[in-house]
Amino acid sequence: MDTKEILHMLSDRLSREVKHFMDNDDLQEIRIRANKPLIFEIGEKEVLSKYKVSMEDINTIVKRISNYSIYAFEDEIRRGYITIKGGHRIGICGRCVIEKNQVKTIKNISSLNIRICRQVLGCSNNIMKFILDKSEVINTIIISPPKCGKTTLIRDITRNISDGDANFKGKKVCVVDERSEIGACSCGVPQLDIGIRTDVMDGCLKSEGIIMAIRSMSPDVIVCDEIGNYKDMESIVTALNSGVSLITTIHGYGIEDLYRRPVFKEIVENEVFKRAIVLSYRKGAGTVEYIYDFINKVKIPGKYND
Repeated sequence: MDTKEILHMLSDRLSREVKHFMDNDDLQEIRIRANKPLIFEIGEKEVLSKYKVSMEDINTIVKRISNYSIYAFEDEIRRGYITIKGGHRIGICGRCVIEKNQVKTIKNISSLNIRICRQVLGCSNNIMKFILDKSEVINTIIISPPKCGKTTLIRDITRNISDGDANFKGKKVCVVDERSEIGACSCGVPQLDIGIRTDVMDGCLKSEGIIMAIRSMSPDVIVCDEIGNYKDMESIVTALNSGVSLITTIHGYGIEDLYRRPVFKEIVENEVFKRAIVLSYRKGAGTVEYIYDFINKVKIPGKYND
């Protein structure tokens, strides 16, 4: 995990406080709120520091992550976060300036959330056989509660599909990365390894990015994270009708969550997805509880977590 970029953007006092936690592989988030204690989220635990964050600390971070030109990063700030080198994402809260019923920018920034980006190369190796059928990619949805490793897993699946191996020819992949989490792009360049045949539509709405990718990049596979509304569903159906395979994720706790949500009714009834990978935190982030076959409506036996 490359964390030096995080330390470089902090004030000296804050950097000294944070440095003690940076080598912890379970560190997920650093919560920085004005006039409040610094809080670390480590695995499923919360650790409160005695260090009290000042507005000076926050102003220093904002200046450094925007290269001292906050106006140049207004598009990112309007979305509520900035992605820095190394793929780490800095969430931003403050006073929202509204124009034409949309957020124009965020001022008076008073709290930040540093989400640690961590790539686990090879974490999908054991499940690729359930996603690939000879030379084809099976339409697959990853179902997972928050913080159970779904983005880490889909990122590694993307890398494997894109690179290929001795038994599988790599595919052209387009990642529609609405929240800059899969490729973790900084200035448009992926900070993480998502494969040699992968293109990224960064910061683009899934409903628009999927259609744009089909028209402009002729992908074999489209990858996106956290589908959840009717526009997303329409774009997915369009992609599949174009002969493109799809790998995506949703928040949930099992297959039942797909069946009970009206927004997913059409894709379930039409068997858009052939596989589902269900994750949990039972043995730590990325635990594969089971893999489900939508066609035969059964759980597929196998060893998923070796």
